[in-house]
Amino acid sequence: MKRRSFLLSATAAGGALVVGWGLLPPRSRAGDRHTLPVEQGQVGLNGWIKVARDGQVILAMHRSEMGQGVHTALPMLVAEELDISLGKVRLEQAGFDSIYGNVAMFVESLPFHPSDKGEDGHRSGLVVTGEWLVAKLARELGVSATGGSTSVADAWDVLRLAAATARAQLLGAASLLWRVPVAELRVVDGVVSHASGDSAHFGQLVAPAAALSVSEVRLKPPKTWKLIGRRAPRLDVPAKVDGSAVFGIDVRLPDLLYAAVRMCPMLGGAYGFVDVDAALRRPGIERVVRLGPLAGSTAGVAVVGRSYWHAQQAALAMRIDWQAPPHDPQRGRLDSRQIERELEAEARRALRERAGFAFYELGDPAQADAGAARHVEQVYRAPYLAHATMEPINCTAQVRGGKVEVWVSTQVPTLARDVAARVAGVDADAVTVHVRLLGGGFGRRLDVDYVAQAVRVAMELGGRPVQLVWSREEDLRHDFYRPAAVAVMRAALDAGGLPLSLQIASAGDAITPRWIERGLPALAGPLDAPDKTTAEGLFDLPYGVPHQRMAHAATHSGVPVGYWRSVGHSHNAFFSEAFIDELAHAAGQDPVAFRLALLAQRPRHQAVLRLAAEKAGWSQPAAPGRGRGVALHESFGSIVAQVVEASLEQGRIRVHRVICAMDCGTVVNPNIVAQQMESAVIFGLSAALYGRIDIEQGAVKQQNFPDYRLLGLAETPVIETHLVRSSRAPSGVGEPGTPPVAPALAGALFALTGERRRSLPLQPA
Repeated sequence: MKRRSFLLSATAAGGALVVGWGLLPPRSRAGDRHTLPVEQGQVGLNGWIKVARDGQVILAMHRSEMGQGVHTALPMLVAEELDISLGKVRLEQAGFDSIYGNVAMFVESLPFHPSDKGEDGHRSGLVVTGEWLVAKLARELGVSATGGSTSVADAWDVLRLAAATARAQLLGAASLLWRVPVAELRVVDGVVSHASGDSAHFGQLVAPAAALSVSEVRLKPPKTWKLIGRRAPRLDVPAKVDGSAVFGIDVRLPDLLYAAVRMCPMLGGAYGFVDVDAALRRPGIERVVRLGPLAGSTAGVAVVGRSYWHAQQAALAMRIDWQAPPHDPQRGRLDSRQIERELEAEARRALRERAGFAFYELGDPAQADAGAARHVEQVYRAPYLAHATMEPINCTAQVRGGKVEVWVSTQVPTLARDVAARVAGVDADAVTVHVRLLGGGFGRRLDVDYVAQAVRVAMELGGRPVQLVWSREEDLRHDFYRPAAVAVMRAALDAGGLPLSLQIASAGDAITPRWIERGLPALAGPLDAPDKTTAEGLFDLPYGVPHQRMAHAATHSGVPVGYWRSVGHSHNAFFSEAFIDELAHAAGQDPVAFRLALLAQRPRHQAVLRLAAEKAGWSQPAAPGRGRGVALHESFGSIVAQVVEASLEQGRIRVHRVICAMDCGTVVNPNIVAQQMESAVIFGLSAALYGRIDIEQGAVKQQNFPDYRLLGLAETPVIETHLVRSSRAPSGVGEPGTPPVAPALAGALFALTGERRRSLPLQPA
């Protein structure tokens, strides 16, 4: 990891980077040409790139496209270093070699060590189990995963080095063939030429190039970039517009059957009597398959039919005696209101008794409290949330001849392969996974429960393929939810209103240990450690408060929880930024000016905040009847500030405008960044206004979109995105735009009404 950090740092400094392969680990992530399967007319140059005889470049695509534009951004890195047009890069699904593992994502998800402080007093060390996990997942297992806003960050050095190496090989081949120095060769759109008149495209040079080894590689300096940093059309859009794009639910195979599922409405429950015969008597029904709890799913049944309509109607009509799971007689069945009360009690205890895991401590908050002029203490709450991806949960599977084949929209093809192998009782090498386009992921498709179900059903069908599809009702009732969370915030202020100390105690279910139990059960034992993913966004605040303590009490409520877009930042930014607003009000200061004063040692954060305020016209009064709020938050390596302008129309909140400023390091494609910010704002506003999952007597109340509302087109505000120029390596884009929306909206509502809303969602019921 130190070597990789050196590469990133050197690249960010600008100019050319000369890297000898001897600097890299023995098993470099560049791989070798034998990593790639080669068809007739293709030659592999390394583990990522092969070239066809016609000069087209084929890139091994190791990340899932779920609307975030990664199937355009990553080819741009390769096209830049190879000096070819973006249209000459073709994508081919990567295999399961460890070089395709997402190192950055697993580093991002690790907890920090309580005694190891880095720059500015923030954590930099990793717990021992975390270091072991990185080694295991990123190197030995090589888990290929798309999440954590890490796709470009993880590929930034890897793909450019792979492409630059391929370019050096191709130029070396031309140099040997034509007996001219490499320095005299030039490349224009994949054609190598020399002043003497010799010329050849990549396809004509690739065979001799593959036999060459390269001792050092020179990356293009930023001043020569022609693609990176420029607006480029997305490669996936034409197929999505004309309907030829294939999502998981679009897969059609010969003799395909369809399966609809019904799971126990009580989380963790089971089935008793199942009226199988009644279902089989219905037209179009082929089979009923009982499904135990697989990869974290609740037990249920699958009805297989010749069409999804046949299967779904039979499933809905089938009589099933459901059995509730065992429960604590004192606590009763799962109830989200009771859980919220328990979380508040845990958070208050953690603050009062200095309990919980202290992710961050600075100075002596108790001493600061004793000498303070006044104190401000508030409680903030956030509910469970579902993912509600637009493409319903689905998977197509076929089991025959000791082999398993899966067609699926997934963020984790490695785990999809592994769970399919476990369910079918075969080796992982006997499983083929075809990754299709995702109609939304948001973290839901980091789980593979539906893959396990599809394979289990396919095992009963004598080799015929089956497409298993969840209804929206099953999806909302059996998600892996964003955890409910409560935070108690306490600040001690001096006579001028500035904070002397800031203490935060939060409580909520740990996410990463539960996810590992489901997806990587062999690793679950040693990892029930402090869970950064639930507490992030509270222990790593940028504000210069001299005395701080940030602690989290990890709970285990029994509600299935998972990664939700921006994970802990999604609710913790609401807690922290809404409280900062309260402190600004207590000090009698403008919210922007108050933040800027606390960011004196953070020039990057100040620049982002100033840009958002300037573009929003913060220095001028808001239009009559409208209020403005502001929030600043750093997540996934990127800093985002947002100004929200809103009004109340007959008591209902209406958001008119959201101004976003972002520093995400080097921008690969400004269009994609703007699209992702717009997506994140809409996603975040849906949650801020309407999002909540309620659980009563162990069952989720929400059934479909009428009672789990998403932001409609008519409600969507004007969204502007402004980017800060940076020479740093790229950081996250897909998720950092979601966290600031809710606190900025809460600030706008306070400006309108003078009322503080400290619980999500903000829209009146």
